[in-house]
Amino acid sequence: MTNSDRVHWYQENWQTLQQEIERIRQLLERHIAGESEGEASANIWENSALARLVEKFYLSPFEKDILLLCAGIEIDPALLSLCDRLAGNSSQKLPTLSLALSVFPEARWSVLSPQSALQHWQLIEFAPGSTLTQTPMRIDKRILCYLLGETAWDEQLAGIVQFPVLTGEIGALPPSQSAIAEGLMAIWDRPSDRLPLVQLCGTDFNTKSQIVTFVCETLGLNLATMSATVLPLDPRELHHLRKRWEREAILSDRVLWLHCDVVPTDDLPRNTAISRFVENLDTPLILSVRDRLHLQERAIASLDIPDLSYEEQKNLWETHLGSTEQALNGSIDRLVTQFNLNSRDIRAACWQLDPQKEVTLERQLWNFCRTQARPRLEDLAQRIESRAAWDDLIVPDREKKILQAIATQVSQRATVYEQWGFAPQERRGLGIAALFAGASGTGKTMAAGVLARELNLDLYRIDLSTVVSKYVGETEKNLSRIFAAAETGGAILLFDEADALFGKRSEVKSSHDRYANIEVSYLLQRMEAYRGLAILTTNLKSAIDRAFLRRLRFIVNFPFPKAEQRREIWRRIFPSQTPTKGLKFELLGNLSSAGTGGNIRNIALNAAFLAADAGESVQMKHILEATKRECQKLEVTLTDREIRGWV
Repeated sequence: MTNSDRVHWYQENWQTLQQEIERIRQLLERHIAGESEGEASANIWENSALARLVEKFYLSPFEKDILLLCAGIEIDPALLSLCDRLAGNSSQKLPTLSLALSVFPEARWSVLSPQSALQHWQLIEFAPGSTLTQTPMRIDKRILCYLLGETAWDEQLAGIVQFPVLTGEIGALPPSQSAIAEGLMAIWDRPSDRLPLVQLCGTDFNTKSQIVTFVCETLGLNLATMSATVLPLDPRELHHLRKRWEREAILSDRVLWLHCDVVPTDDLPRNTAISRFVENLDTPLILSVRDRLHLQERAIASLDIPDLSYEEQKNLWETHLGSTEQALNGSIDRLVTQFNLNSRDIRAACWQLDPQKEVTLERQLWNFCRTQARPRLEDLAQRIESRAAWDDLIVPDREKKILQAIATQVSQRATVYEQWGFAPQERRGLGIAALFAGASGTGKTMAAGVLARELNLDLYRIDLSTVVSKYVGETEKNLSRIFAAAETGGAILLFDEADALFGKRSEVKSSHDRYANIEVSYLLQRMEAYRGLAILTTNLKSAIDRAFLRRLRFIVNFPFPKAEQRREIWRRIFPSQTPTKGLKFELLGNLSSAGTGGNIRNIALNAAFLAADAGESVQMKHILEATKRECQKLEVTLTDREIRGWV
């Protein structure tokens, strides 16, 4: 509707409302004069707000006249004096049902019912009165604004429901998302007395937002959003909120988009409130959920939000980069292979490019992409910053070559999978899973940090206490969220002491065993689908299920360091700025009781504190004292042969 059309409608609407209020005034005057009611009024302009309101709420002629009487009092004060004369009571400032029943034609006692349109939809407010028919009436402010054609929202929804303004410019969706939008519109296009509920399932909230906006703009519907966290838990308050929302939705042709993503599945009161609210709702509703919501009494259509395909992501990168793409020397393939971004994040990555920075455009994009998963992963895992390089990692040559092969496969995935066509049609199995096996302190976590630094990717350690749940199905959900969040930023996942979660699948002797096996089976499937690098560490390789081992691309054993390796670790353990004096690295290599890299670091750190407290450089006497403390902590015996010649 153009501006001139709006002005014309506004004028026509005001004229129609005035004509109807004038008719009400004439009815009041005739009743006062004792005259007959006269002829019926002409038909209302069908495009007026009044006509729409009558149609939307199925108002009877009597209910319409009551509404006009209350609206007229707000617009024309002369009607109020007429009501006073009819009431014969100067203290009565507002009309009553008794007055309406006596004045208006087609009066019906059904208006007293709470199920009548006026009361059910709270179009009229009733003040306390001595009797039902003597109750003063006034029109609801939102309804008056609607009749006047003024933009307004229900004040009782303030702070609960948001009303975003759609631009009217429909942006094109990628093919996979367009198919979801078309499916949603097809569901609503089916003839039905009650529109089915629709839920968009998945972790990518921004993509769901784009789809919902696209559907509303295409169908010419207005949008409102509400978080499930604000739903009242009291059933009466919840019922009142639902009715107020339904009235608003009917008035403004709105779709409600209810955000349930942040509600934990174990929050029973909140999930009960969600179910009560949506099961009885009679207006269009789209649910945004991570995991599917199941209702007892009402069908719900579920649409899973897929990740953008490789081709879709690449096309978006090329579109938003424009001519800048040529300066990237074909690095888009690496970005798409490593990271799994939605259209909004890809657009944002391109917008933040700054050719004036010393950092290359490719590195700017890479750093932006890898940080996108951080907000979602920080609550699920611990990010590990590592400064260790290949030279700092003291492991046998065979193991180091395997680690370098892992880095090579991660960095060359774009070439092999996409350019050389090795990517499977189903896009599964593109990730790399590796097992690091060895005793504590042998360098497993350091090796993961070296890989993260080499590949310029974030490394996250998974806290199993936040993953494993006693509730059936919760462990799988937690794992799903971790993997989904990690894929966005291409993060490396480190499942420390993984045998605690991924142990041997047991023989089924109880329901507990069966569900434990389901968790392991789910993990096997999710590992195959994960597009990034997942590293599992274990102190007990034999505890890992053989079926799980078959799905690992790399297995790296971290043996207890030999004397030569221990000497090399000692030579590198002290930072260059640490003052040292007379350290005997050849003799330090003989220490085997506490000879892992982790033990050596503990000893070196404690020795440094001892030296600092004494105001001296780090010497062999400090290392000896720290070694004794470390062995005492480990409950191992320190032999004379190991420390012979130290001091």
